[in-house]
Amino acid sequence: MPQHFSSLTTEQPLHEGWTIRCLSKGIADGGPVPFAVPGDVHSALLAEELIPDPYWRDTEESLDWIHESDWQAETVFLFEGDPADRYALSFFNVDCHAIITLNHVEIGRCESQFLRSDFRLGAALKKGENLLSIRFLSNSKVAQAAKDAFPFPVPYIFWNCRLPHYNFLRKTQCHAGWDWNIALSPLGIYGGVTLKRIDKLRLDDVLVRQHHEQGKVRLELTAFYEAFEPAELTLAANFDGRVISDLVTIWPGEGKATLEIEVKEPQLWWPVGQGSQPLYDLTVMLDGQSINRRVGLRTVELVTDKDDIGSRFAFRINGREIFARGANWIPGDALPARATPEQARDLLTSAVEANMNMIRVWGGGQYEQDWFYELCSELGIMVWHDFMFACNLYPAANHHWLGLVREEARQQVRRLSGHPCMTLWCGDNELVGAISWFDESKKDRDRYLAMYERLNFALEECLAQEDPGIPFWPSSPSIGPLNFGDSWHDDTAGDMHFWDVWHSAKDFEHYRSVRPRFCSEFGFQSFPSMRVIESFTEPQDRNVSSPIMDVHQRNEGGNSRIVETIARYFRFPDGFRDMTYLSQIGQGLAMKTAIEFWRSNKPRTMGTLYWQLNDTWPVASWSSLEYGGGWKLLHYMARRFYAPVLVTAQPAPQQDTQPGTQRGKVSIFAVNDSPLPVTLSIRLEVVSMTGAVRALGDCVIDVPTDCSIEAMALSHEEIGEDAILHIIWSSEDGAIQGENDYWPKRPKDYHIERPTITAKELTTPTGDSEIELQTDKPAFFVSYHHGGDRLYSDNCFTLLPGRPKRLTILRQRRSGLPPIEAEVDFLEGL
Repeated sequence: MPQHFSSLTTEQPLHEGWTIRCLSKGIADGGPVPFAVPGDVHSALLAEELIPDPYWRDTEESLDWIHESDWQAETVFLFEGDPADRYALSFFNVDCHAIITLNHVEIGRCESQFLRSDFRLGAALKKGENLLSIRFLSNSKVAQAAKDAFPFPVPYIFWNCRLPHYNFLRKTQCHAGWDWNIALSPLGIYGGVTLKRIDKLRLDDVLVRQHHEQGKVRLELTAFYEAFEPAELTLAANFDGRVISDLVTIWPGEGKATLEIEVKEPQLWWPVGQGSQPLYDLTVMLDGQSINRRVGLRTVELVTDKDDIGSRFAFRINGREIFARGANWIPGDALPARATPEQARDLLTSAVEANMNMIRVWGGGQYEQDWFYELCSELGIMVWHDFMFACNLYPAANHHWLGLVREEARQQVRRLSGHPCMTLWCGDNELVGAISWFDESKKDRDRYLAMYERLNFALEECLAQEDPGIPFWPSSPSIGPLNFGDSWHDDTAGDMHFWDVWHSAKDFEHYRSVRPRFCSEFGFQSFPSMRVIESFTEPQDRNVSSPIMDVHQRNEGGNSRIVETIARYFRFPDGFRDMTYLSQIGQGLAMKTAIEFWRSNKPRTMGTLYWQLNDTWPVASWSSLEYGGGWKLLHYMARRFYAPVLVTAQPAPQQDTQPGTQRGKVSIFAVNDSPLPVTLSIRLEVVSMTGAVRALGDCVIDVPTDCSIEAMALSHEEIGEDAILHIIWSSEDGAIQGENDYWPKRPKDYHIERPTITAKELTTPTGDSEIELQTDKPAFFVSYHHGGDRLYSDNCFTLLPGRPKRLTILRQRRSGLPPIEAEVDFLEGL
């Protein structure tokens, strides 16, 4: 039944009744199939069982015909209004190049996934049934044509992207591949489709600016519009139930009008762990049209003052400097239809449960839907947001292409201006470095650097003109504005990407060779859990070097590096399941080594965002949340090493070069990221592999919020040869408690005896379930029900004889994967 638009309707979503069909003869039967909007072509075909699961084994390349074809999407709606009135059709997000027709009359074209498109309908709209059609052009063919038409070569990151020249498209760059993503190049409609009746103007967007002065906030609301005739209209705003308005004069063309609201007793929004997250409802109304926002009140600054080291890099929210603890965000799924609000809430909730307060929306991904930023604001997650450019050279010498980018930046900056989670706009990911990656740009650096600067300046200029009160950083990594040097290895200023440990196969201890001001990318890979591996393999595929495991590893040599690292740090496992478990311990130890050392350097270092939070499909990768949202062991370890109050042991710098033969001093640092000082009681114990526990020292120390404090010191000789250091701490009121370990040598160098561990499910007086674990010998990296949907208060921990460990249930997830039996894993010894 066609969708209905009556004369009384001012705005109507057109999400129903869509179909999709392939326009390339000989590839498909050409018959239309249902097309869910929002949605993508692959998901529509998969729902009708017309294609196999793209993630199953090596299916990927057999589906290339989809992105190599043109597709036609259609729906019919019933219109009972007056066609002589003005009407517009709005698409939030069309991917990517498409021709829009109404009743076979072209009304507009889409050229960017990152632009909202608004088309006036004019005489194409008729009374009765109307046929709305979208012809999706093949992304791959458009990219090739754009490359062929460009006057000189613009290389792309071919070793990461199976599909070529997508740097010419304003589309999610990782849709062409990447060293963790499948290359499907989806097409589709990812946001709303809306038919609107407009009178004298079309309300385009609202920019929210905040001015904080003497305990009050002056909100400046700028409404942008396209007017069609002169008029005097009322611009009104409802802010938290308070309505203000003003009479504005409009003239034909693009224009803007402003209202101001004074908030005398503002409730400030804070990042999680620093305070509450109050949000205000805002509606701006003009000429019968309205835009709704949820707004938070806060100030945000990027502190880059010079100091005796170089220049700082720290975030200041509401006047308080906050250490950023988090990870990098990539699109929720390689199939856009699966990236739902429910899925994002699960992933972001997991981030907060691991004590993260910031994510970085990475520049090879996408600008997310409004609900994503509302979720971040609600959960107290700060968002570092790249503009959508990553690891390529881009054709900014083309004026039309650069014009699309300018419009993209304006739209996104305005749209996201009211979300308090927004903490930084960053120009790109690794574009400065990319200039030195390709033969063409190495031979003619000036040309490609000048082209990059056109792009970067356009973004900086846009942010300066819109002035949303959110800082701009030119690139990541970067030493600072107009500095095009090697920021990968400069730890004195700006933000840093540190990849030497993974890409150069260096020891985990190498992380201690640098002390970045802010590390916005670094990471180490692992395999996903067996449950995820079983979801894309046959039993015969479950071997580290099988062709199918290679397909689900996109970083060249990645599986070999994982295995080599296991052999470097652990006794080699007997089977594939143990291999996956040890890979996740290794990944966790890598991140623990880096992050605890850098946190101990606070306030020199003021943020760590590891690569990466989530996965887009089932794959071996750097993520801590595997595909489906399950917690890898790294995520459980992050819950501890990202705790707001942390005590960590760090060897003296000169001892870092020869792991396994440590000598000299070990310093115990207490780090406090909470908003208040804390008094900690710290206890040091030596745990031998036989199970003997020896007290080594105690102290009580006051820990301020602005730095880390050296609480104690000892020597490696005091720990001994066949023992580790175990640290226990608590606050005066017992609200803060934690434990940590320091291994002077690699685990494989110890004589670890095999423990016997018992697990018992208990019911608390309140009716909740708990799991109690006990052991007869020291057990390390103990994990219960790893890979399951039930999340626990702790995992991958040290379990000591005579000290039962109780695990409470954080929450029960619903991944859709088959359930697994609860098992106990631990590090196997001799």
